[in-house]
Amino acid sequence: MPRQTYYITTPIYYVNDMPHIGHIYTTVMADIFARYHRLSGREVRFLTGTDEHGQKIEKSAAAQGLEPIQLADKVVERYKHLWEVLNISHDDFIRTSQPRHQAGVAEMIKRIHASGDIFKGEYQGWYCAGAEAFVPDSQVEDGKDIESGYPVERLSEPSWFFKLSAYQDRLLTWYRENPECIKPKSRYNEVLRFVEGGLRDLSISRTSVKWGVPFPEDPEHVVYVWLDALTNYVSALGLGSEDSSLFDEFWPAQIHLVGKDILRFHCVYWPAFLMSAGIPLPKMIFGHGWWMKDETKMSKSLGNVVRPDHLIEKFGTDSLRYFLAREMAFGLDATFSDQAFLERFNADLANALGNTASRAVSMTGRFLDSQIPRDGDCGPIPEVARNTVEKYISHMEKLEPHRALETTWQLLSAINVFIQERQPWALAKKGDEGRAGLEGTLYGALEGLRIASLLIEPFMPDTAKALRTQRGATDLPTNLAAAPEWGGLKTGQAIGETTPLFPRVEIKKAMQEMALQDEQKADEKSSAAQGSETDESEDLIPIDDFAKVKLVVGVVKEAERVPKSKKLVRLMVDLAEPELRQIVAGIGAKYAPEDLLGRRIVVVSNLKPAKLMGVESRGMLLAASLDGDPDLLSPDGEVPPGTGVR
Repeated sequence: MPRQTYYITTPIYYVNDMPHIGHIYTTVMADIFARYHRLSGREVRFLTGTDEHGQKIEKSAAAQGLEPIQLADKVVERYKHLWEVLNISHDDFIRTSQPRHQAGVAEMIKRIHASGDIFKGEYQGWYCAGAEAFVPDSQVEDGKDIESGYPVERLSEPSWFFKLSAYQDRLLTWYRENPECIKPKSRYNEVLRFVEGGLRDLSISRTSVKWGVPFPEDPEHVVYVWLDALTNYVSALGLGSEDSSLFDEFWPAQIHLVGKDILRFHCVYWPAFLMSAGIPLPKMIFGHGWWMKDETKMSKSLGNVVRPDHLIEKFGTDSLRYFLAREMAFGLDATFSDQAFLERFNADLANALGNTASRAVSMTGRFLDSQIPRDGDCGPIPEVARNTVEKYISHMEKLEPHRALETTWQLLSAINVFIQERQPWALAKKGDEGRAGLEGTLYGALEGLRIASLLIEPFMPDTAKALRTQRGATDLPTNLAAAPEWGGLKTGQAIGETTPLFPRVEIKKAMQEMALQDEQKADEKSSAAQGSETDESEDLIPIDDFAKVKLVVGVVKEAERVPKSKKLVRLMVDLAEPELRQIVAGIGAKYAPEDLLGRRIVVVSNLKPAKLMGVESRGMLLAASLDGDPDLLSPDGEVPPGTGVR
């Protein structure tokens, strides 16, 4: 009987910036499923990689004085290092700059062309470089793409087109006949509504971009970045090469794991391309949620991206992997905070797992000469363990990893309660009379923990190994189909050393240390940035950096002192917006609130909100400083509020 195969992919990540928590989450979750299916006896292929073409990469590289491939090489090394640190067990790392990928893109276009679905024409429309996509007129407001928030520009250029409109009915039929093809259900409904609204033919080449895969037989064009990028899932298996054995064995993919923001490309464009090329469709596209910070999606442009280097350095890889999998209900959004991380670390890892494991091993060492005791009356633990394994497998098969962890921790709780109720320390004092009870209690705890180690293996591979090592179970099988059977630990086997898995942390102290570390890193980054732009006389910035600052004229409508502060004044400023803008400024030592009413000022209006003395400030006033005293800057004449300052 042939072995079952399981092909799982992450999206390939843009190389215009360093990896952050969003990239980490997707890759860790894909790794968890890959490890789970390996433990279940399946032949797994796990792919990740980098998307290295397109306008964003060109611009980012130019801004740094690099060639696009130099920027790509630099960022790729960071990804590879981080995946090693995070224990990612990928089987392949695809780069769109590799010849094998470009051969796959050429083969994909060749097949689509043979189907009669490519034609040449002229494209005019709004192009969003930030999203690498054209957007309809209805999705553009104030020069920006409403969905992504990125600026758009009007483009008109010759282009090759894909007859996407011809695939509307076929796509709808696929969705309806395969309701599990897009998950969760909310994403499925979103895609269904979008396609029911009608599809337009898709531009699949560019002449305005040079960094990309040359369009076959038309080198003046490069392949549209999404057709290029999506093809990685099959080019990595050998499509377009002489050896198609991996493609034959693993395609179609069981799951494409992606963030919900790129769902449309994967659920509309990609299956349409595959249909045209005569290639089977993936079994499922899963669009997971976003990690939020301050109730807002993490975004480089908003400056709220979490790069959890300090968490890994201080608390280890497995603790971060556990938090990501446990904190987010798979498919929904979740909020990332250091506080939540530390609370889970103490409650779930230090206490429920670490303390339970330590108690069982230390008492075996103290009362039973560090040897596995005889199996005996293990109370409810064997039955709890069997039920836990069944529930765990059910949750993992249904793509509910957070639920799988929840049920595993119920087993740990049962073991801890069992130890507390049996009180092996009291049984040890009874000598021979309590020996059988002592051995049954500790065997039940140790064997239950061995089974728990198998269940946490996909999530925390290093911790799982340490748990088995402490129990003398390093040579036991780790296949979920057989290994959970009760009685795996052998009587008389020596246990390992008792070392704390997750020492408890003092949350308040840890938060202070991390805040200080963040400040130091910010200072270092600022100093490095200033040093790189400094000549002998002054710090210089490029004009693009200055253009990011939005300066407008405002009129002060309300002003009052902030309670308990000598300098802070709360202003309500008219910036020609629907509502007045609240700004807190440290000008109270020189200006009385009543003297500010009606005054015209210059405001930085796109500054990230901050709290001063508990009062939110959504902007900053411009003032000259002479001996520490601020002198507000004002325009000449009756300049209307909202007028831009250049």
